[in-house]
Amino acid sequence: MSNTDLLEALDALETERGISKEHILEAIEKSLVAACKVTYKFSDNATNLRAVVDRETGDFHVFVKKTVVDEVTNPQSEMSLEEAHDIDGSLNVGDTAEEELQSHDFSRIAASTAKNIMKQMILEEERKILLDEYIKIEHDIVTGVVQRFIGRNISVNLGKVDAFLPESEQVKGEHYHQSDRIRVYVLEVKDAAKGPRIRVSRTHPELVKRLFEEEVTEVKDGIVEIKAIAREAGSRTKMAVWSNDPDVDPLGACVGVNGSRVNAIVNELHNEKIDIINWNENPAMLIENALSPAKVIAVLADEDAREAKVVVPDYQLSLAIGKEGQNARLAARLTGYKIDIKSETQAQEAEGWLDYDEDYDDDYDEDAYEEDYEDDPSYEGEDSYDQQSDADDEEYDADFDEDDEA
Repeated sequence: MSNTDLLEALDALETERGISKEHILEAIEKSLVAACKVTYKFSDNATNLRAVVDRETGDFHVFVKKTVVDEVTNPQSEMSLEEAHDIDGSLNVGDTAEEELQSHDFSRIAASTAKNIMKQMILEEERKILLDEYIKIEHDIVTGVVQRFIGRNISVNLGKVDAFLPESEQVKGEHYHQSDRIRVYVLEVKDAAKGPRIRVSRTHPELVKRLFEEEVTEVKDGIVEIKAIAREAGSRTKMAVWSNDPDVDPLGACVGVNGSRVNAIVNELHNEKIDIINWNENPAMLIENALSPAKVIAVLADEDAREAKVVVPDYQLSLAIGKEGQNARLAARLTGYKIDIKSETQAQEAEGWLDYDEDYDDDYDEDAYEEDYEDDPSYEGEDSYDQQSDADDEEYDADFDEDDEA
């Protein structure tokens, strides 16, 4: 390959693979210096070698800087005055000059060394480009294709690289087959020897938030804010929303006409239910909303202790707590409060537990709330930005570390 062909090949490489031509030329210069060290037995620490590749012609030159001396004791770093005058007649003892080494003197080992170093530099540049490309999608959602199964873990192809979906980040009950398309949340992107190492999740609450940002224009534009999300993946999500525009109903915007927007997300999550509630700066009102669809008689919230006492009608206790405590548990995660729920009878029997106005619930229709929580069709599920307890965070980190060790 001629020097001109080399430059044309580098131009094509830059166009097709996005690798900087300048970086490759720099890699070639470094490889030539390494080759000279091998051929001429220079020390690995030698710094007086310099390689130059002409950016216009592709011609390359290697120079060694030497000091002019009366008597040469180290030919790798010194030259005689006579040799110096062959380069420049004005040089004197003590001056420095650069002498060009002839490339045809390179041995086969030197050529191989140059080739390997250049190849490594190109691979590193490709890895860096991939890392820069995929670091942009960290903490976002992407569509991938199920590539293969590694035990109970899944390799998901994202185009140029494969991502790792560990068992701990998979939704129980979801089953995939090779070549299935899947939406995932990118947990992290790390640099690794073989390219970016990407971990993705199907269970993270942010997955739901990003789906709403894609589906709901008002959320994407910042008119409607998702203030908090609590999720039990595969089962239910609670999400608290707020509108920055008094003319925009945050619930209506997220639900869409005839539920079109929320249903699209429910389908993507394989029928995971989503409860959408109004955010309120008043913690008592927020807790009352979070316990929906249960009716609440009274709430006493202690902001300092982050604890709340809640009274519900007797027939609403099981609905407020939810199946296996799910409704109360998600409400607690959503609000960040420890919630203690008692029925009206229990509250009255626990003297002094909570004083409330018994007339508060006179305008409620009991018959409207007596259906079982699981049969209530008006709520699809719930989610919020992850405000879990420290214990939840520690459990999440422990799972993360276990996967890394595996």
